[in-house]
Amino acid sequence: MATKATSIDSATKEKKPVKAKTASTGSVTKATRTGKPKFSKETYIKWYKDMLLIRKFEEKTGQLYIQQKFGGFCHLYIGQEAIVAGTVSGSKKGDKHMTAYRSHGHPIALGTDPRVLMAELYGRTTGCSKGKGGSMHFFDKEVGFMGGHGIVGAQIAMGAGVAFAEQYNETGNVAFVSMGDGAVRQGALHETFNMAMLWKLPVIFIIENNNYAMGTSVERTTNVQDLSKIGLSYEMPSFSVNGMSPEAVHEAIEEAATRARKGEGPTLLDIRTYRYKGHSMSDPQKYRTKAELAEWMEQDPIENCLKVIQKNKWLTDKKVKEIQDWVKKEVEESIEFAENSPFPEGKDLYEDVYMQEDYPYIKEY
Repeated sequence: MATKATSIDSATKEKKPVKAKTASTGSVTKATRTGKPKFSKETYIKWYKDMLLIRKFEEKTGQLYIQQKFGGFCHLYIGQEAIVAGTVSGSKKGDKHMTAYRSHGHPIALGTDPRVLMAELYGRTTGCSKGKGGSMHFFDKEVGFMGGHGIVGAQIAMGAGVAFAEQYNETGNVAFVSMGDGAVRQGALHETFNMAMLWKLPVIFIIENNNYAMGTSVERTTNVQDLSKIGLSYEMPSFSVNGMSPEAVHEAIEEAATRARKGEGPTLLDIRTYRYKGHSMSDPQKYRTKAELAEWMEQDPIENCLKVIQKNKWLTDKKVKEIQDWVKKEVEESIEFAENSPFPEGKDLYEDVYMQEDYPYIKEY
């Protein structure tokens, strides 16, 4: 298996980023850093556009949250964009995607209009969950996004249930279930892994391993610091992946999905990444150093993707600027759309709760 995502400097006790290795059909191979790119011009440009849109959408989200434009909890995905970019490009239309409450990046990469996502943050009726879910509960079944989920680890078992439905209906689709490194402590994970392997469910379990859960390092929470090993006791194919590289993520996702579509069951991917911001907007981030953050930012997936595009002369500086301007405009229009959208009315509390439209609520106040 691959080495741990971080090493400890004996003198400073500071965690050093270590580039994870990518899995390839049971063996471990390093992603190519030189020579001809493995992927097409179109793929790199899409990765760049999607990751940049996620980054700028969330940077603005953080600013708006501080301005108290909306409330509730808010967890940013900044730094982790390569995971969803590579997952989406490595999956197929019809596949299902599910994550925890750090849920902004997934629907954007899948193609949800950022306007309805911003409206959801603002709690407006035009939001993807009609303004009832907010930051932690984005949802868009039209693009295969089965939701962000606020209960830690809840999506692990539910994602396996989605995979069972796909298997039962013989759709050929795969369920991708993302979780943080802290969520793997939930007991439901082991029950789910056992059943998923027993039934050979078409599900890919993705650990978005940013090293710290809420604010406690992996080293302080488990004796098994290589989280890919968790799947081995169930004989689940398990690999570590460089989560700062959309190329490495795409390859791992594609290989795992191929196995799942053949009826060979689940895969566990420990995707090593790093969030540049705190766990949530209220996180003071006292558990890590600025030097550690700076070192991880040197691996920034957006900048590295742009370098590949520029090195191969796939886009002129003018075309790159056009993409950047388009992203800026999308974010600005998302805010305008949200602020001009109506709030839900009181009666909306009783809608979208049960299938039965005339459910007999007792409306007492």
